Amino acid sequence: MDTVIEFLIGGTSLDLFGFAVLCGVSFLGSFIAGSLGLGGGVLVLATMASFLPPTVLIPVHGTVQMGSNLGRAVLSYRHILTSIVPAFFVGTIIGAAIGAQLVVSLPTAVLQVVLALFVLYATWAPKFKASDPGQKTFFGVGVIGALVTMFVGATGPLVGPFAAAACKERNQFVATHATLMTIQHGLKLVAFGLLGFSYGSYLPLLVGLLALGFAGTYCGKLMLNRLPEKVFRIGLKAVLTVLALRLLYVGAGKLLG
Repeated sequence: MDTVIEFLIGGTSLDLFGFAVLCGVSFLGSFIAGSLGLGGGVLVLATMASFLPPTVLIPVHGTVQMGSNLGRAVLSYRHILTSIVPAFFVGTIIGAAIGAQLVVSLPTAVLQVVLALFVLYATWAPKFKASDPGQKTFFGVGVIGALVTMFVGATGPLVGPFAAAACKERNQFVATHATLMTIQHGLKLVAFGLLGFSYGSYLPLLVGLLALGFAGTYCGKLMLNRLPEKVFRIGLKAVLTVLALRLLYVGAGKLLG
C-alpha cells in the first residue's frame, strides 16, 4: 500500500487526501463545463490553488483543462464553428510567447493574489456581451487570452462571450468554446515545457485528473440542456468565492510579511 501511495504522490507537494480531492474536482469541473458550457475550469483552478504552488498549478491545471476541453470538442465535433479557429490559433501562439517571458519573473505571493482576484472577478463581475466578432476579433482574443492564461490559468470566462456571440445555438457554443480552450491550454503547456517545467513527477496525478475529467465531460454532455442552471450557478459562485478569499488571504499575508 505504501508503495502505491508513494507512486501516486512521490515528488509532488501533495498528500493522499489532496490527490483524491483534486481528482474529484476534476470530474466535477468537467461535468459542469460539459453541461453548462463553462465555469468548471475556474472551480478546478480555485481548488488546485489550495493544494499546489502557482508555478506548478498553472501547467498542471492547463493539462487538466486541455484534456477536459479536448474531450468535449471531440464529443461535439460536428458543432464546431471552424471559421474562427485559424485566427484564434495564430493569436494564441503570439500571446503564449509573450506570456512565457513574463511569468517566470513573478514571485509566488503575487501570483496567488492575481489568481484570487481573477477568480473573484470571473465569478462576480457583470458579464459583458460581444457583438458579431470576426477574424480580427478572435485573433486579438487569442493574443490576450493566451497572455492571461499564463498567469491565471482559467480564461474560459474571457473567451466565452466572444464564442457565444459567434455561435448560433448552445451546442455550437459548447463545441467551439471547447476547441478554442484546447488550443490555448495546449500551446500553454508547450510554453511551460520550453521553460523547463518537468511533468514527470506529476504524471500519476495527471493521468487521474485526465481520466476523471473525461468521465465528467461525458456525463456532462449527457446532461446538456437538462440541468437547471440557476441552482448550479448559485452553488458554484459560493464555492468559488470561499476558495478565492482563502487564496487572497494566504497571498496577501505573504506579501505583507
